[in-house]
Amino acid sequence: MPSQAPGPGSGRAAGRAAAAPASGPGDRSDRDDPDGRLGRFATIWSRAIFPVTATSMTRPEVERHLLPLARKLSEALHRRPFDTAPGYEVGAALVAAHCTDPDALVRTLGVVDSYLVLYCAGEDHSPAGAEEHRARCARLQHAIAAGYAKALRERTLAEQEALARSSLLAASEAQRVLHATETRLRAVFEGAAIGIGIADLDGNVLEVNEALMRMFGGLDQYMRGRKVSEWVHPEDTPHVWKLYGELVRGERESYRVEKPYYRTDGTVLWTNLTVSLLRDADGRPQYQLALMEDTTERRLLNLRLRYEATHDALTGLPNRTLFFERLEKALSAGDGMRFGLCYLDLDGFKAVNDSLGHSAGDRLLVEVADRLQSCATAPGEMVARLGGDEFVALTTGPDTRQEVDELAARILNALASPIRIEGRDLTVRGSIGIVEGPAGERGPAEVLRSADITMYRAKSAGGNRFETADAEADARAITRHGLTNALPAALERGEFFIEYQPLVHLGDGSVHGAEALVRWCHPQHGVLGPDRFIPLAEHTGLIVPLGRWVLEESVRQARFWQERHSDGGPLRINVNLSPMQLHHPGLVSDTVDVLERAGLEPGALCLEVTESALIGADDDLLKPLRQLAEMGVDIALDDFGTGYSNLANLRRLPVSVLKLDRSFTQSMQQHPADTVDVKIVEGIVSLAHSLSLAVTVEGVETGAQAAQLRELGCDTAQGWYYARPGAPDRIHSLLLADAV
Repeated sequence: MPSQAPGPGSGRAAGRAAAAPASGPGDRSDRDDPDGRLGRFATIWSRAIFPVTATSMTRPEVERHLLPLARKLSEALHRRPFDTAPGYEVGAALVAAHCTDPDALVRTLGVVDSYLVLYCAGEDHSPAGAEEHRARCARLQHAIAAGYAKALRERTLAEQEALARSSLLAASEAQRVLHATETRLRAVFEGAAIGIGIADLDGNVLEVNEALMRMFGGLDQYMRGRKVSEWVHPEDTPHVWKLYGELVRGERESYRVEKPYYRTDGTVLWTNLTVSLLRDADGRPQYQLALMEDTTERRLLNLRLRYEATHDALTGLPNRTLFFERLEKALSAGDGMRFGLCYLDLDGFKAVNDSLGHSAGDRLLVEVADRLQSCATAPGEMVARLGGDEFVALTTGPDTRQEVDELAARILNALASPIRIEGRDLTVRGSIGIVEGPAGERGPAEVLRSADITMYRAKSAGGNRFETADAEADARAITRHGLTNALPAALERGEFFIEYQPLVHLGDGSVHGAEALVRWCHPQHGVLGPDRFIPLAEHTGLIVPLGRWVLEESVRQARFWQERHSDGGPLRINVNLSPMQLHHPGLVSDTVDVLERAGLEPGALCLEVTESALIGADDDLLKPLRQLAEMGVDIALDDFGTGYSNLANLRRLPVSVLKLDRSFTQSMQQHPADTVDVKIVEGIVSLAHSLSLAVTVEGVETGAQAAQLRELGCDTAQGWYYARPGAPDRIHSLLLADAV
């Protein structure tokens, strides 16, 4: 397809040349057929204008669109009388088909000039007919151009008018939207629940809304005309005004802070303040916009909740939470700072609760708290309640060594005066543990643990005193705590074992029996004696299962001795009973069960009970012991002479053996023995024998001591002179060797 159709001045040769590619010289059928020639004309026309037509149609679709127009031009070429109106219509139709590019008209006129007469003139080839057709073709071209120009002008005017109308409508709509937006913004500004204010970059307040005026007290003149810099509050941080300076200089777009203000009545208004920078159309800073949310009530509520969370509800003193915060701060202070801590526990407070009730106990705690507060008024001092009847007092400073002792003394002195509760004067005593030292070496938990341990040391020493923390005492207490926690697992893992110390008959030196002494093979501390863990087992209640295990092992061992060494005579086994075991309801049934399963006669078992456990014992406590004694089990009264018991009580106790404490016989280790001790032992032995009780002496360590006891009539003895506690097989060896 040529890029440009021939112009009106082109000759017939050009027309024939343009037509030649579409139909060869020998193709007479297409030339002779009028519809074929018309179609060929439409094809040439479409190829000429398609490249310059703004349409979504394909080239064949454009050709089909032009075919009716080509027919209209062909008919106009032959119509009589001749009329150029079809040319106007064709020009207008081209514009309607979006052929509005000027080059489309030029190409159309070129095609009409070159090919309309060639393909549409018909059979009249006379010179006159050809000339008439050329004249009509020229006039049709003029009509096409005129129709095209008129239609294009009308289209342009219509588009301009539509554009103008659209512009007017858009402007009107923009005005309406702007007005509606301004109305909404004004409504938002005036009706917003948060305060809104606008100021220029010099800080002059230009406009504020109702909410903001209400926040500050409702005075319009108080707000407008003032400068932002006038609203400084003493609690403002330098950071607030640094951010403000950056914003008005255009260095930041916004900032958000918590800021207090003074209201018109002098009260404080707390706000969450957000300030944003407003720029003009060119991006230059112009105004500042402030949004304020009143947080005063919320802040007061938070402060109240914080107070309740950090203060004791009963006494109003700081509680454990706040105390730990202060203690941690004191312990993390800089070099040269020290701290002193007093840990107070009231002595006998449980008795007040039990006798007068918890209400009276609470009033007592309130009075104690008031007195403690009066003792810690110096800078760096505070008092707190940890819970129950436990209080702490803290002092800090460069030298607290003497200050903390003085603080503890003031506390004990303040508690010395009786407190009147429900018409009664109650004497309040307290035990105080003191920890003092430099900051930065220990954590709060470690300090409080040391103070707690020291307080219990003061309580154990009689109370109403203060003790200072000692690292070695703390270590011992921590070890006891560790042993207490390890006891249950130790019994399950089989870490306990039993050593046996022989009981020797003083008359002939034969082994009468053995005392079972439990030991603990601790994984870290090695072998521990009963004095290290029996009190802990009694405190935790583990003494009951541990005591049953000792009884089972000892009875089983006694039965083994009887079976393997019958030639040595029967050996009695002595097993210790703790006070807690005496109160256990299964004592009798457990003992019977152990003896029956081992096959040991009751007479081969002796249960040792300390004298202190039976002081003041009633019939209910003695009933199990009587039942065991009636079965044939011997009951020995251990550590006799240390409990200050009434000797007349021996008649009501179901015992058959007195074990004399070593304190009475220590002087007999040397010769001559103390005559007073000799007389005391002689009297006890005489009394015991008169009551048909045997006497066993503990702690025999020398031959002179053994001889003296034999002369005084003691029946049996045990001690290092005969043998140390050891493995069970040593009992038989000692029996064969004679222990005299």
